[in-house]
Amino acid sequence: MTNDDPALLAEEGKSAFRNGQFDRAADFFRRASEGYTLGRAGLLAAEMQNNLSVALLQAGKPRESLDAVFGTDQVFAGADDLKRHGMALGNQAAALEALQRTDEALAAYERSAEILAQAKEGEMLAMVKKSAAALRLKRGEFSASALHMLGSIEAKEKPSFFERILKALMRLKPW
Repeated sequence: MTNDDPALLAEEGKSAFRNGQFDRAADFFRRASEGYTLGRAGLLAAEMQNNLSVALLQAGKPRESLDAVFGTDQVFAGADDLKRHGMALGNQAAALEALQRTDEALAAYERSAEILAQAKEGEMLAMVKKSAAALRLKRGEFSASALHMLGSIEAKEKPSFFERILKALMRLKPW
């Protein structure tokens, strides 16, 4: 592909990602980000860096993933874009977790959850809280994990039948 239109490159990246071609998707997102940067479209460039980060993480390249997403949270914060700010922190947390930097990952998940709650992004908030709960469970922090899991269920607008039952059961147990 010789087209350098960042929007088309981004679409090609999304298509490659959906098809499980994570390295190819990363290349498209990298090129789209560079195109948006050259065109002074900072928010779109930062969004492509986040897409690049996710693709690299899926490709098993957590260090590169963290490098790609680093600083994008500040771009979105500067634009008062709470949703993408929270997502960027969540992407940083996932990369940090893959790098075994657990304390930093948990801090990033916590900050992401705060911002996504402010943005009223229930589904994304639920995913972040669930990731934090899983990480706390791996560390043996059962009570904290249960509280995060309960928070992830409460964040969902439409919890499943199983999640509603789990929520009721979790409220019976004093943590």
